[in-house]
Amino acid sequence: MAKSSTARKGRVLLVRSRSDRLWMFPGGRRRVGESERKCLRREIGEELPKIKLGPVKLWKEVKAKNRQSGRKMSDAIFVATKVSGRLKIGDKQAIDKAAWCKPRGLRLTPTSRYIRDKLFPKQPR
Repeated sequence: MAKSSTARKGRVLLVRSRSDRLWMFPGGRRRVGESERKCLRREIGEELPKIKLGPVKLWKEVKAKNRQSGRKMSDAIFVATKVSGRLKIGDKQAIDKAAWCKPRGLRLTPTSRYIRDKLFPKQPR
């Protein structure tokens, strides 16, 4: 899977799954023969067709096992340095909302929680 993250004034671009109402970073599964970057751009185009990504940089590849579900995770996480366009949902069967959100205080998917915690560690009080 390829995921994207970008921050804008302390907020990140997230989409919410219609089925479980959990928020996640946009992205999705790679097709056979497709590079991770091409996958990311295709998935963003399908999920949020009015969004234009500038250059993307590979931040981290995650290969782990989800402790709750036992599912193997294999994700390439990219950070976009520039994003423009409006938040219009393209895949309305899968996604019911897209928003620029503060990275804490939302119900996130396990992978998105991992990404959030690595990119935006909790600040000591």
